[in-house]
Amino acid sequence: MSTSQFLEAQSRMLTRIQATIDAGLPGVPHWADTETGEWTTTPDGDWTGGGWVGQLWLAHSIDPARFSLTDAHRALELITPRMFKQTVFKGYGFYCGAAIGDLLTGDPHAREKALQAAKSLAEMFDERLGLIPLGEDAEEASSTGAAESSIDSLLASPLLFWAASELSDDRLEEVAIRHTQRVLENHVREDGSVVQSSTLDPSTGAVLKTHTHKGYSDTSTWGRAQAWAMIFSAHAAVVRPTEPMWREYARRTADWWIANVPADRISFWDFADPAIPDTSRDTAASAIATAALLRLSHALGVRDGSRYAQMARETASALVSGYLTPCRPNDTRPSGILTGGCFTRRSTVRSVDAATDVELIFGSYFLFESLAVLAGSIPAGRI
Repeated sequence: MSTSQFLEAQSRMLTRIQATIDAGLPGVPHWADTETGEWTTTPDGDWTGGGWVGQLWLAHSIDPARFSLTDAHRALELITPRMFKQTVFKGYGFYCGAAIGDLLTGDPHAREKALQAAKSLAEMFDERLGLIPLGEDAEEASSTGAAESSIDSLLASPLLFWAASELSDDRLEEVAIRHTQRVLENHVREDGSVVQSSTLDPSTGAVLKTHTHKGYSDTSTWGRAQAWAMIFSAHAAVVRPTEPMWREYARRTADWWIANVPADRISFWDFADPAIPDTSRDTAASAIATAALLRLSHALGVRDGSRYAQMARETASALVSGYLTPCRPNDTRPSGILTGGCFTRRSTVRSVDAATDVELIFGSYFLFESLAVLAGSIPAGRI
């Protein structure tokens, strides 16, 4: 796709964002029906709500005359109660929902919220485990213990690295490095594939077992687990360019993705589901992977990063042409919906997450961010 085509796709997503604002929702978008565009919401954004606030910051940066800061501020207030919860996943909410507001607009209110959330995350660090555990308020806490971790825990890393830089805080920097490194060590396999979760010895932090509560099996590779490892190691490579470890993890996980993703670039929900190809796709995983590949290509530079940049363009093109409404002539669905998101196929997860072939707010966020970079609306590496 050309830059103009990515701009057109960005315009579709701006239309969707405007329609969501106009809907006057009672809470924060979580996932939506792809035929009607109707959102299922949560009161405080759950772990996903930062994706919605992040879209509003990006929309304002792209078209400030159309999208006011008021919309972002209102959405940020809705997710603010999560700042005080014991969950590692709040890192995503307040990086996308607040730190990005500071990075894109210099908004002082957003900056203060992001710094508060980062400090509360750092207080959750467990010295014995060497990382921040899921936390008692984490969305998966009902099925895990106090010494549980997951690749999803890397959702905390960008906020911690950002706050450490903003405050020149050595303790925040230490927590960011140790948490990110330990989570990657525990969940990235030797071949570059990723297992979602781990149970740790509460006294030593040693890994007692690895497993998954959202993928097909304990030995499979859940699509979003791979994508989370890719994006957060690549993000670390961008913001801490002098540390080669982050680039090494980012390349290993990205290379595995490139070698194993279907030829059409859209991931199945789990790479080892024996029902492939007659099973669910997960466009959210591919959208996250696109943003990860763009970060990695930026971190590596033009020469070494060209392979990853090309894969990012191909994946974004596949998402736009095949899954971003309207996808075909006479398509009557609302414009700018990213279809094909698979929240989970596991029957043991929360009912609010039991959705397949839907629009996922975090998948839409990462595609929107990627389109903004590909269309030239924001520079690579800015966020």
